[in-house]
Amino acid sequence: MRRREFLSLLGAAACPLAASAQQQPAMPVIGFVNAGSSDAPLAAAFRKGLNEAGYVEGQNVTVDYHWLEGKFDRLPALMADLVHRRVAVIATPAGNFAALAAKSATTQIPIVFGVGEDPVKLGLVASLARPGGNLTGINFLANELAVKRLALLHELVPKAVRIAVLVNPANIPATESALRDIPDAARAIGLQVQVINASTTGEIEAAFTTLVHDQVDALYIAGDTFFTSRRVQFATLAATHRIPATYSSREAVEVGGLMGYDTDRVDMYRQVGAYTGQILKGAKPADLPVLQSTKFAIVINLTTAKALGLTVTPSLLARADEVIE
Repeated sequence: MRRREFLSLLGAAACPLAASAQQQPAMPVIGFVNAGSSDAPLAAAFRKGLNEAGYVEGQNVTVDYHWLEGKFDRLPALMADLVHRRVAVIATPAGNFAALAAKSATTQIPIVFGVGEDPVKLGLVASLARPGGNLTGINFLANELAVKRLALLHELVPKAVRIAVLVNPANIPATESALRDIPDAARAIGLQVQVINASTTGEIEAAFTTLVHDQVDALYIAGDTFFTSRRVQFATLAATHRIPATYSSREAVEVGGLMGYDTDRVDMYRQVGAYTGQILKGAKPADLPVLQSTKFAIVINLTTAKALGLTVTPSLLARADEVIE
């Protein structure tokens, strides 16, 4: 056989393989955006939700993770980039600010959110039952739980008079909500309020120095995506400086925090993942009603309470959903 004929046959044989490779569709890409630090348990919960819908990361879907380390100012540019790249879905679990930034960036790409406030009041959807646009997701009712969490802290530390409320000014929606509800609720039960700001790990350290200097009796840590991801830092600092603190997540109590009262965040991330998977399968956000969290828990770390010299009353113990010893 002549060399030219051999090369011609070889090229013809390779063509079907090349055509097959070209026709194989690329895996859909999910833009996952979280304003906190990388959080393995919550990311795993999101993937579990995807699995329930038949999607496995690396096999039939790609998840492009973005952990912003509290840098909320990066959200608009990041959302614009995801839209430019035409990702299949944008997922923003646990973040009012991220959901609002995503909505401002696109009316076409589906968005699945997790927000602490009423998404109708935030302007994300037309109604819970019929979202009506390109967004749907989970409302984990953080605002409704905030005042009760303060009351539980007061019950656990009844001698407290001066309480600090730590907020993240970079997270504008969450901070506005905390400063709208918590100071008045604190004063109503006889507490003096001091508001302290922190937006970085260094500022969190500095905040505890201020707490000690000002002889604050207890600390209320406002709900915030970045704060939630820094739970080990908070628990360590609170233990070192012997400051009773309340957190917006169960996970913070697991790593040594005193007390938490909030929705089940792991389950919420799973639900966001499941909705994301349903949309990848063809469901439209407009047809998926906004879900509301139904799992809430009072969690108390008894070891931490004893280390702080606090007595947990039988009444409070009886109402706790989980006691860590």
